[in-house]
Amino acid sequence: MNNSVPTPTKADRFSFGLWTVGWPARDPFGDATRPPLDAVEAVHRLAELGAYGITFHDDDLVPFGSTEQAREERIARFRKALDETGLVVPMATTNLFNHPVFKDGAFTANDRDVRRYALRKVMRNLDLAAELGARTYVFWGGREGSESDAAKDVRAALDRYREAIDTLAQYVVDRGYQLRFALEPKPNEPRGDILLPTIGHALAFISTLQHADMVGLNPEVGHEQMAGLNFVHGIAQALWHGKLFHIDLNGQRSIKYDQDLVFGHGDLLNAFFLVDLLEFGGPGGAAAYDGPRHFDYKPLRTEDITGVWASAAANMSTYLLLKERAAKFRADPEVQEALQASKVGELSVPTLSDGESYAELLADRSAFEEFDADAAGERGYGFVRLNQLAVEHLLGAR
Repeated sequence: MNNSVPTPTKADRFSFGLWTVGWPARDPFGDATRPPLDAVEAVHRLAELGAYGITFHDDDLVPFGSTEQAREERIARFRKALDETGLVVPMATTNLFNHPVFKDGAFTANDRDVRRYALRKVMRNLDLAAELGARTYVFWGGREGSESDAAKDVRAALDRYREAIDTLAQYVVDRGYQLRFALEPKPNEPRGDILLPTIGHALAFISTLQHADMVGLNPEVGHEQMAGLNFVHGIAQALWHGKLFHIDLNGQRSIKYDQDLVFGHGDLLNAFFLVDLLEFGGPGGAAAYDGPRHFDYKPLRTEDITGVWASAAANMSTYLLLKERAAKFRADPEVQEALQASKVGELSVPTLSDGESYAELLADRSAFEEFDADAAGERGYGFVRLNQLAVEHLLGAR
């Protein structure tokens, strides 16, 4: 590895889904280009690369329909690999989208029997997640939605969605599991229109839940960008609400299908500002987020198994390079001067002074009667200069 590229360590808290490096590269237009990857090999290889964690859907670890004995054997092998490498399982989730039974959804399927089956499937994997020490449980409702407005009563579907999350949250509480839930928004694909399509939709939904305090978000770069939204803005709002429980990092280029590219291999400037926010956006320049930096990407179909591990390493290297560039950006005196000239810090100053009410505001003639709106309108903010400084740092010119 090039010495100029940082080497990841477990302290960086990088984690990968078993479904990412284990994706055999089958898509709607072509067969798999890689053989299946054993979960134990994935654990060992990720540990060698410097990752600290691995996550999984239930069916990633134990194929759907396995016998109880086969299930226990697979879990035992996986646990042994974790013990040997020191890798942890920070998050787990349930596959409620692959089997044909979920073709009309899981929690929101029109068929009540399917909804009951989905709850049981999740409960079983919640037990395993808690057993393996996971602290976050993600819910991605990829099949919760419709292709026809006539086929789904959306208000009833949201009732059932809420009923499912409330039921499962109570299950976790009653068993004393140290698990929080994280909803993962996505606008479309595989369903034509997915329920809870964006961060904002999910936040509104969470506010209606019985255990809203234990339910947050797992936003994904590509999912928000598929909707044409600014991921940095979405993450900032999730942080503002105290609801960023987990994060999925990858790359996406514009509004199209879900690409799941290597992190930074899409909108690189947005990725730069995302890392800056996560790592230095807290009070006094501290980290704003203390959870796993989780990569939910897919190695390109063109890659063999060697390329799979090269792509896994690329995610971590890119993140660390952006972290280095962001630190230098923050420390640059010219950047600090540009931030001051742009009044960025002034936004943190309350509009009303301490103890001031609208009565004092109305009495302050300088706020309106004597305020020169024309003069204020003529002043520039210098945002182009500020953005250019970010670009120069990102490109290593500073």
